[in-house]
Amino acid sequence: MSPDQPATLAAWLRTRTDEQLGGLLVARPDVARPAPSDVVGLATRLAVPVSVDRALDELDAATLQVLDAVLLSPTDGVPRDELPGLLPDVPAEVVDAAVGTLTTRALLWGDADLHAPEPVRRAVRYPAGLGRRAVDLRVPLPGDVPGTLSGLDPEERGVLERLSADRPVGHLPDSTGGALTPARRLLQAGLLARIDAVNVELPREIGLALRGDRPLGPPRLRPEPEITRRDPAVVDRQAAGAALEVIGRVTDVLTALEEEPAGLLRSGGLGVRDQKRLAKELKIGEGDVAFLVELAHAAGLLDVGGAQRDEWLPTRGYDAWREQDLPDRWAVLAEGWLTSVRLISLVGQRDVAGKAVNVLSPDTVRQTAPALRRSALAVLAEFPPGEGLTSPELVTLLRWRTPRRADRLSPVPDLLAEAGRLGIAVGGVLSTGGRGLLTGGEDAAGDGMRGLLPEPVDHVLAQPDLSLIAPGPLVAELAGTLAVVADVESSGGATVYRVSDGSIRRALDAGWSAADLHDFFTRASRTPVPQALEYLVDDVARQHGRLRVGAIECYVRSDDHGLVSQVLSDRRTANAELRRLAPGVLVSGLPADEVLSVLRTAGYAPAGESSGGTVLTRPKAPSRAAGRRPGSTAPSGPRRMAPEDVAATVREIRAGDAALAARRTEPVRQVPGVTTASTLELLSRAVREGLPIWLGYIDAQGSGSQRVVQPVSLVGGFLQGFDEGRGESRTFAVHRITSVALVESEDTPAPS
Repeated sequence: MSPDQPATLAAWLRTRTDEQLGGLLVARPDVARPAPSDVVGLATRLAVPVSVDRALDELDAATLQVLDAVLLSPTDGVPRDELPGLLPDVPAEVVDAAVGTLTTRALLWGDADLHAPEPVRRAVRYPAGLGRRAVDLRVPLPGDVPGTLSGLDPEERGVLERLSADRPVGHLPDSTGGALTPARRLLQAGLLARIDAVNVELPREIGLALRGDRPLGPPRLRPEPEITRRDPAVVDRQAAGAALEVIGRVTDVLTALEEEPAGLLRSGGLGVRDQKRLAKELKIGEGDVAFLVELAHAAGLLDVGGAQRDEWLPTRGYDAWREQDLPDRWAVLAEGWLTSVRLISLVGQRDVAGKAVNVLSPDTVRQTAPALRRSALAVLAEFPPGEGLTSPELVTLLRWRTPRRADRLSPVPDLLAEAGRLGIAVGGVLSTGGRGLLTGGEDAAGDGMRGLLPEPVDHVLAQPDLSLIAPGPLVAELAGTLAVVADVESSGGATVYRVSDGSIRRALDAGWSAADLHDFFTRASRTPVPQALEYLVDDVARQHGRLRVGAIECYVRSDDHGLVSQVLSDRRTANAELRRLAPGVLVSGLPADEVLSVLRTAGYAPAGESSGGTVLTRPKAPSRAAGRRPGSTAPSGPRRMAPEDVAATVREIRAGDAALAARRTEPVRQVPGVTTASTLELLSRAVREGLPIWLGYIDAQGSGSQRVVQPVSLVGGFLQGFDEGRGESRTFAVHRITSVALVESEDTPAPS
């Protein structure tokens, strides 16, 4: 090491400019909060193993190979100008870029010579895929390694070459029939080292000898994937179609759960029985149900009803969501999917106990899921509109970008397929809405879809076969009304509703009259209302309410005594537990709701009755879950720093470092809460002469700190001054000051 070179990481950090220190804080934000007291404190945080691992995980394969070259050097430091010679197959500009990345993150330090901090050496256990040195493995090497290797049989050499290729640790197979396996013969020859009962490791010296003139292995240059190209306008149209489909399907699922909530399993999640019921009711596959239910939950539209209701219910946010326009509704779903910590693709897979994972099960939670989705879409966003990557090409590129996270990339094809179903990406090409989602969040996503999704319509087309065709997405009010008076028969670009006896009875139970229904169909339909539909309404309304059910627990009455006798003798009503109380009156020990349900299932058209004898027409308000608050998802990593926060943190580090480095007078110390005459005298002098001071201070929360302050005034027990570290004027209570010292600024090194 040159005499004028810094001797430690902390000393090297002191030589960095403010811009370079700021770049370090931006690249590794986990070391910046709270602000380090000085450069030594910053260097200490940079050595924390968790921080080192996080920084290494963000490096691409080419940068890691340059780091490996430094780690494998037999000397403490590697001259920067010798690095290209160690990597002859790697372009010089790639090496320079990698060195810049590593030094910016303080994973390497030094100027003429590059050094790797010890925590980095510990974190990279097998640099370049080579094992530890023989001396560290405590295994004696043969005297003539090349000669020993040349004398191996093909099987033994094959074992060594596999271990020298990428990972130097392997499993030691059992001997069969008393004969030694090739691995055990190599172990006896000292070419392998045992690390535990079943695993062996190839010493570094053997691996280097096998690799010959390529000690660092083949160059790990950026792969050139095959780019997919599509017309951006076609991509946006297909994305809009997918968005419209998913909005309609999610609405169908939540409407079904509003009418009949799904039970909450004891282990969490939604049961298979409810999943099958929804699939049958909506005429979609069970996998589609899983996707839509998970998506609704991620968007905050579906949740558990609360401590007293172990059911999955639409949330209060669902009511507001239905009133939004289509682009904003899609943006809510897309943002929920992007930030969700759940992997939908795990539903249906087997857990460690061999049991299938249920929809909404806690077993689908993966805290790395948001970062994985965002990193995959970020790669697609680097291509211009109309260009992207297929799943295999995307996985290949991600493996190069984050090789230390390669084992976490298996869900990427499923995530890309989900992005396609949502309209975020089509065939690996980002849509305008998907690009806006990634760069600007929910608002930008909605803006990207605006103009692509159709405007909601306020009418339907009544058909002679008692169907109602919605020629597009319906306004919320009309959609809510149709959910009462008709049933969805098929959905898509045009939704087909079917009016039936059951749907008309449902409307009458909700308080509609025959006149109300006739008026609604006349207003809502752009085509003439078919006569068959008018007859159906009148026929069902004529039958509705001939039977009255009230709460005795409970009674059934009718002016038609023959009808009452028919109900009593009907085998289908046996579950209602009815008995005759008087001519025209039956009673039951069951609640009124249960008796109503039994009679309706048997084909009758009863109506509820109040204690005053009037028909109950007020519909029951739908149950709602409270739901999660927006933004309740925990962040998946350290939050990026704003430029002003970076500048303030750098100033604080510089000030603390200057205070430590400055030659200062013996500080005046005091017990907190007891102000001494010496303290007041020194503070007064500093104010009078405009001298900077080194101030020890305990704040209201009991946290101690030391800072450089330029005093301005000392009045009423409070010191006014400019805090050099925070870059702002502050007020300090004198009784909280623990020490005071004058800073001799002429010896204080100026910040770079």
